[in-house]
Parts: sequence; C-alpha cells; structure tokens
Amino acid sequence: MIVSWNWLTQYVRLNMPVEALTERLALTGLNHESTSEVGGDLAIDLEVTSNRPDCLGHLGVAREISVLFDIPLNIPDPQPKTAGPSVETLASIAVEDPALCPRFTARVVTGATIRESPWWLRKRLETLGVRPVNNVVDITNYVMFEIGQPLHAYDLDRLAGRRLVVRRARPQESLKAINAKVYDLTPEMLVIADSGQPVGLAGVMGGLDSEISSSTKNILIEAALFDPLSIRKTARALGLFSPSSYRFERPLDPEATEWASRRTAQLILETAGGALHPGLLDIASPRPARPLVTLRLDQIPRILGIDVDRPAVERILQALGMTHRDSTSNTLAMSPPSWRPDLDREIDLIEEVARVHGYEHIPENRAVPLISAPRGPRERVEASIREALTALGFDEAVTFSLVSDPLAEPISPGPASPPVRVDHSSRKREGALRQSLVPSLLASRRHNEAHANPNAELFEIADVYLPRPFPQIPAQPTRVALVAGRPFLALKAVVETLLAKLHAPPLEASAVDAPWFTTGRAAELKVNGLHLGYLGEISRDKLDSLSLRADSSAAELDLTLLIELATLVPQHQPMPPFPAVDRDLSLVVDRLLPWSDLSAEVTAAAGPTLIAIDFLDAFQGGGLPAAKHSLHFGLRFQHPDRTLTGEEVDRSLRSVVAACATRFDATLR
Repeated sequence: MIVSWNWLTQYVRLNMPVEALTERLALTGLNHESTSEVGGDLAIDLEVTSNRPDCLGHLGVAREISVLFDIPLNIPDPQPKTAGPSVETLASIAVEDPALCPRFTARVVTGATIRESPWWLRKRLETLGVRPVNNVVDITNYVMFEIGQPLHAYDLDRLAGRRLVVRRARPQESLKAINAKVYDLTPEMLVIADSGQPVGLAGVMGGLDSEISSSTKNILIEAALFDPLSIRKTARALGLFSPSSYRFERPLDPEATEWASRRTAQLILETAGGALHPGLLDIASPRPARPLVTLRLDQIPRILGIDVDRPAVERILQALGMTHRDSTSNTLAMSPPSWRPDLDREIDLIEEVARVHGYEHIPENRAVPLISAPRGPRERVEASIREALTALGFDEAVTFSLVSDPLAEPISPGPASPPVRVDHSSRKREGALRQSLVPSLLASRRHNEAHANPNAELFEIADVYLPRPFPQIPAQPTRVALVAGRPFLALKAVVETLLAKLHAPPLEASAVDAPWFTTGRAAELKVNGLHLGYLGEISRDKLDSLSLRADSSAAELDLTLLIELATLVPQHQPMPPFPAVDRDLSLVVDRLLPWSDLSAEVTAAAGPTLIAIDFLDAFQGGGLPAAKHSLHFGLRFQHPDRTLTGEEVDRSLRSVVAACATRFDATLR
C-alpha cells in the first residue's frame, strides 16, 4: 500500500521526520518497504497485513498515526447538495443473491461534464503510481485510496432499463471488461447486470460498454459490499486482479459504504458539476451486532511481562475507536469499531495495548513463564521414522500437494477416483490434490536424474487428499512414502527395519496387482492383519510416462497405523541363555507361490521353537521344470528353558517338509 505524505497531511498534522514516522509504523505492524520522492511528494510504501484491511486507505493509515503520535484526526464530513427529482425516479437496483452481496447502494448525478481531472487530483493518483483517466473515474479511485472502499461509476444512459441487478452469471454469458478483454463467466461468479446483460464483474472490474466516456452526462455511483470468498474465487478463476478485488477479498468496514458514496458524489459535483439527486438506493441485509470483547486487566502483565496501568489501557483502546461498554475492578468490556474486523478476542486487545504502548517498553530480560510441551506420539514416531530412513540412506523431500493430473492418481489397486480439484490462478497446470505421495517423489527423482544425481532415494511424510461424496470434505490421511533404486526385496527390508525401529509387530506381505507397479513385483503390506500400505517396483510404462530412466521401487505407508503400532517405550527382554540352532532348507515349489504363503505354512508347521525364518535366495533352471523354482531359506530354532537336541530340530524340519508337500506339492531339493 503506497501512501502520499502530502495526502496524509489532509487528515493529520505530520510534524515529525518521515524516518520517525515510518519507524514507528513499522514497530506497530505496518512494515516500511521504501520511501521515494515523486514530483515534490513522498510515496511511502507500507506492507499491510491481511488482518488490517482498514489500512488499505489513507484515512486508515492516518488513524494509526493519530493514535501512535497522539495527534488529532480530521475526517471529512461530506454533505453534498441535492437537487431535482428523487433518485428512485431515475434508476433502480435489485440484489438476487444477498448472501454474496450484503449491501448494494447507488446514487445518481445528472448533467456532469467529463474532462481531465484537476491538477491536485492527478497529482494525488500519480504519487501512488495510478494513471489518471478522467475526473469521474479518478474520483472513484481517489475515494477508494482514501478510505479503502472500492466504488464504480456507470454511464446511466448506457444501462438497459436504467437498472442494476446483482446476480450470478448465467450459462454462456461473457463480459467485455474495461481492459477490452472478453471473459467467459460461470454461474459461480457474481456479476452486476443491467436489464439485459452483465455490465461488470462484482468487486473485480467494470464492463467496457457502460464505462464513463467523454460523452457521459448522467452517472450512477455504485458502492457495495461483497462476500470476500466469492470475489477471491472469481479473480483467481479469471486471472483478473485489480485494486478493487484486492480490497474486496478482505472484510471491509460496513459503515464506510454510505460515507464513500457521499464522498464520491461530493467530489464529482466539485470536479464535474451536475446535480446530485436526493436519496440513496440501498439494499442491505440485517447486520448482527458484534459481541463485546472483555479484557481482564491481570492478563496484560501475565502475557506481556509488564504492567500497563488501567487509564493507559482505556486511553489506548478508546483512541483505536473502541467503545467502553462495561467494566469491573479487573475487566473492561469493549465494543470494537466497525473498521477493525480483526478484534474479536481478549488476546487481540492485549496485542493492541502492546503495540501502541510500545514493544520497546518490554524489557528483554523480563522473565515470562514458559512450560516446555513434551512431544506427543505423532512427533515421536515421525522423529523415529526420519532417524531410521536417513540412517538407511534416504533424504527427506517436501513436495507440493497440488499436482498435475498424471501425478494425482493413487498407487492403490482398483479404479482411481477423480481427484479433488482446486482453482488456483498461479498453478493452472497443477490444479489437483494428490491422492498419493509416490508420484510426486518419482517426479523429484526424475528431476535429480536430470541434474546428474541418478539415484536419489527419497522419503516424505505428508497428507494426501482422498475424495468423498459431497458435502463431505476430502479425507486427509498422512502417509509415509519412499522411492529408491533398490529392488523389491531390498525396499521391503527397509520397511521391516522401520517397523523394528518402532518396536512394531512383524510385517506381512501378500501379492497384489496395482497399476503403478510391475506385475508380480508388488505387495500389500499388513501388520497384525491391518492394512499398512503398498510396496512394489514401478512399472516401465509409468517410468516412461515420467521420463524416468532408472528402475525405481516405492512404498507408501499409513502413518496413523504406524503410530498405533509403535511401542514408544522399548521393553526389556533378557537375552536367552540357551544357544540357537540354525538350519537351511531348499524346497522346490511353483514359481507363482507367494513367499508369504510359504513362510506362514513353515512357521505354523515348525512349532513354537522356531524364532526366525529368513529368505536366502531363489534358483531356477538346472533341470527344474520351467514352472518351478527352488526357494532357499534359513530357519532358527531356540527353546527358552533348555538346549534343543538335534532330534527335536530334525523333527521340526520333517514337519515343515511334510506340511509344505501336502499343501504346496513341495519337494525337498
């Protein structure tokens, strides 16, 4: 927000150096960006945060200066003279969607002369970097930059039926805006229409066909309030932004609308002549009274660490426009002013006291009681995951939640649901919310590959967005995803190591077909029978679609389940005092037999003394039938109370071979 030094002097007496002014404003929330000289005036660029729309006009900034420097504030009181028939006889207005337009007003000036603006008006706008157009358009801009309320002036004679209607756009409607571009409209967009067609995009930009021109004589002045979200959506959907839309995207002062309309009419009469007709066309929805905000005075030293006496607190709050409604010995009940929508909690009032009293008055060494909050289960599990995966050679990545359509589909089996879409003007190609982290990580892996880092192994902990039937919002589970150049079994070992780090039960894997994975090289992961996620080698088709040359594998896990399964306090287990016995087996089985089925049968048949089973390798050929292969695995036996005998181990092995022969037609190799 650029403000003019000379313009500010119209409202407050600036008897301080500009450096002192900008420093004080910066210390209280209006950060100073720069100051430059423009034709004998100073253009002061201030950063206005989104919670302070009242400072998007010179009067708002002047009000801040008045409070901070304790100097009088002069607010103009426009009282334009009226003449002629009532405004109701010249024009009419209607609001079809009051939820999106809580107030709409109009005044009419007839017999105006459109010409170049007077020097003082051109000078004011040029200091702000605004190009003058003509006296009427410049006045609407002037008042907007004065109080922060956007306005629009129409050529009344070019409005069909001399009527304005606030409504949603109809199918197939379009608007030629004052920038001479044609915009296709949708029914979600709010427009200002005459009796026939749209003549403006509500809160964004006016239409070319009804703009003020050199031939205009009769003017309709619009001042309104619109729903900020509606304006924001329209501006972003069309990529059309203006000083008006910037202000309407924020909650404006509802009591400034009528003042701005009067002020505009007064200045048009002064610069363009004509007659202002009596009355105001005004359609307004009932506005609920704002609740009182109660400030407990003993909270000020508790939160700020300093005492501010009661008279000073009352003086600060009343100078900011708040009205004292009620009080006790320890409380003040205040009614916030209409131009401060951000003041609705006790802590807001404490912040106002702090910034106006001066943050510099809070000593650096003042003790403020702090209590360190212990990490919760999620933070502890995430820390363990990061520690484990970085130790295993992975780097953590942070990728965007908004992705292009090819990266939006989930990696799970089954038909993919259409992703949740978000209209965002700056990311037209990436308008979908991802349903999986893996595609984004593969895209990052491709980026690394293109920059001479051919084997980036990455992980990410982030949310995904799963669509649900309207009106439910998308489900937003948190996932842990890994991508690497390692083969299937190596990445499976990473997941098993991760579970061991969390002291979780062992992993269960079963074969599954999924579109992102190579057939036969993908698995659904479970723990205690609960679905944990998926793991597999990425298919060559998917790798080619991402322009990724190197083979890649990926896994995606449910963080919520990992938190539930994790044992955050490691449990002590004594070392077994008796030796373990290791044996190997090689069984010839069908090549399509899943290892998970074989290992489950071996575990059940071996009995309770089997404490571990480890896959070693697979062999095919060498005289084995084409449909068969030999699985070589190791078995470890141990008894908790005594040393096992060789006969006991052999008996368990015979049980394993017999069970596998019965169920899988396995033979000992």
